[in-house]
Amino acid sequence: MAGYLAAGGLLALAQSALAVPVLEARIVSTPTTTFTSDAATIVPIVPVTNVSYHGPYTGPAPTTTGAMSTSVLASSVPILPPEAGKFAYPADGDLHADEPAPYTPAGGLGTNGSEPVYRVQSDFDYQSIALGLYQEWIELDLFHWGLATYSTEEWEAAGLTAEDRFLIEFMADQEVGHATILTNMLGPNAPKQCTYNYPTMNPREYIDFNQKLTRWGESGVYGFLNHLDSREVGQILLQSITTEARQQMIFRQFNGQFPMPVWFESGIPQSWAWTLLAPYISSCPEGTKQLIWQNYPALHILNQPNVARIDGASVYNETLGDYANTANTAGIAPKDACVNATEVGANCSPAITHNRTIPLSYPGREVFLQWDKPGSPVGPNNSYITSTSAGTPMFALWVSQLNATYTPLLNVSGNTGYTIQPNVSTFEGDPAINGTMFLALTDVDIPVTPFNLSSINSHVYAVSLYQAG
Repeated sequence: MAGYLAAGGLLALAQSALAVPVLEARIVSTPTTTFTSDAATIVPIVPVTNVSYHGPYTGPAPTTTGAMSTSVLASSVPILPPEAGKFAYPADGDLHADEPAPYTPAGGLGTNGSEPVYRVQSDFDYQSIALGLYQEWIELDLFHWGLATYSTEEWEAAGLTAEDRFLIEFMADQEVGHATILTNMLGPNAPKQCTYNYPTMNPREYIDFNQKLTRWGESGVYGFLNHLDSREVGQILLQSITTEARQQMIFRQFNGQFPMPVWFESGIPQSWAWTLLAPYISSCPEGTKQLIWQNYPALHILNQPNVARIDGASVYNETLGDYANTANTAGIAPKDACVNATEVGANCSPAITHNRTIPLSYPGREVFLQWDKPGSPVGPNNSYITSTSAGTPMFALWVSQLNATYTPLLNVSGNTGYTIQPNVSTFEGDPAINGTMFLALTDVDIPVTPFNLSSINSHVYAVSLYQAG
């Protein structure tokens, strides 16, 4: 069954309607028998174990470093004009071709009645779905790890009850299903469970790390979903990533953040997602194949907004120093911690929603940045090396919603500089810079859009997450 999706049968139970005398209605209106049936088909899940090690990689030096490669045809994919015919369809609401079947308009891909094959169809498909599987595996482990690491007292001090913790446990169960389906579509060489190296965190910081990790997991799929050669695989991936989107929103709510402060979710290239994910993977089983995606140097946001503060924008050096710029709560005085605040607009305890009186970020804010040099070993077994083909960083690229906005880097000295948070909107009334979003450094400011964002990859120096709201 590897490489294919198993079809589950549906079992329908019907009870015959019986004529009941009116005087006996009160007697038979209460069910006395419950009918049950085992599922007709049970698809086995992939083998899942409790990861026995969490920490940095301490094994031998890798024999293979960097991503695998074949013959490279060019230094980057060229930016070309639109394909011929893209403006030919009149889009006037009338039908312009014969209908292949009743109530069926002409066009569409994969609509000719052929049997679907839920299997990757190209190198692009394989490498993209394998990246997605790495993401599902780490989420499965991370959710279990948090539940096993913190005591009931620590969880409740962070405002998270037993019911909240069960939701995290259920999200881990969801990842078993996601890992199983992606494994089946990849086949026997699919990546397996690895070991992981997380920052040292308390429950509040753990929740912040989760809402950042699920953000790049979700956005990483949006970035390649409509580029897959296999539309059948894309369909199944769509149906799993919508669950991932709900997980990201739940962790924002656990963090006391407004659950969905944007009109559109952004998509990012695979190399951006792999850059953010790989540093947290310590080692993988022998025989695991290399991924082709690039690992960029880390980008540290020195005044990353801190969601645990009442005034989260007036901060400096309050992250854990990791790739995700996870919030650090250690230096926050009780009077400045929003979880202790009682007034509306300041409190950030877990809730369905909160509005902040003092925003986490705002247009015109100076954002101070520091970036690593390339050449650092990262990822499974330290077998990937950070790299960039970009020149000296000149711009900050803000990727949020449908927007890709450049601002100049100022006062660049060595590997530090700053930029100004831009004042841009996706549509009127929708500030583009909001939510858990992405910030990259580039050496040029070529125009890119959601569908061709990867065109900027050869000009990217470093990538990170910015906590705009």
